[in-house]
Amino acid sequence: MTSTPRPAPLHFKIVIDAAAPHAQADFWAAALHYEVEDNSALIGRLLGLGAVPEELTLESHGRRAWRDLVAVRHPDDPYDEESGTGLGRRLLFQRVPEAKTGKNRVHLDVHSREGERGAEVGRLEALGASVLRRVREQGGEWVVMADPEGNEFCVH
Repeated sequence: MTSTPRPAPLHFKIVIDAAAPHAQADFWAAALHYEVEDNSALIGRLLGLGAVPEELTLESHGRRAWRDLVAVRHPDDPYDEESGTGLGRRLLFQRVPEAKTGKNRVHLDVHSREGERGAEVGRLEALGASVLRRVREQGGEWVVMADPEGNEFCVH
């Protein structure tokens, strides 16, 4: 009996539209204890080759960054040292001209440590999130929050 080899799992990132991608990345890096990716080596190389214009970049955290794109990554996941791009769990924030107009169709669930949901909600509020509602159902309890740009997420 011959079995078909299982295809390799696909790599993915979650992309979030933003009016201010660097502010959103800073919020989510702090919220999740992630790291803002450092793409400065790649950007410097591309600028030096004349492959991209300077106006596509800005200075953030004392280093060159893309103006309209920035990602955060899990600090323990691998990343490409040449580009600074994470190869594991990542959120990518991209600048868009339009504002958020409705409920998210996809959202993040943030899981706090046992018994620490209230403290976690307070910490996230201090970072700029807001509580939208507290949910208590037969299946569990959680807090629906919004990030600084109004994107909903839940804290369990």
